[in-house]
Amino acid sequence: MTTYETLDLHTRVARYEAAVEELRAAHQDVRSVLQDQVLYVRWQQIGAELGFVTGAQPGDGAASPAPAGPQQELHSMNQQIPQLADSWAS
Repeated sequence: MTTYETLDLHTRVARYEAAVEELRAAHQDVRSVLQDQVLYVRWQQIGAELGFVTGAQPGDGAASPAPAGPQQELHSMNQQIPQLADSWAS
C-alpha cells in the first residue's frame, strides 16, 4: 500500500466517521420530534377522556371533527408506540 492509498483510506475513514456522527445526531432529532408529537397527541387524548375541551369550544361556530376519525387515528398511533420505541432504541 502506497502513501497515497494510506492517506486516501484515512480520508475516507474520517468522512465515514463524520457521516455516522451526523446520522446519529439526525436520528436523535427525529426521535425527539416523534416522541414529542406522540406524547402531545396522547396528552390531548387523556385530556379529552377526562373531560377537558381541546380545540374549538362548543357553540363557537367552529366545526368539530368526527369522533370516529381522530379516535381511530389515536388508537392506531398508540398501537405503534411500542414498535417505534423498539426500533428507535436500537
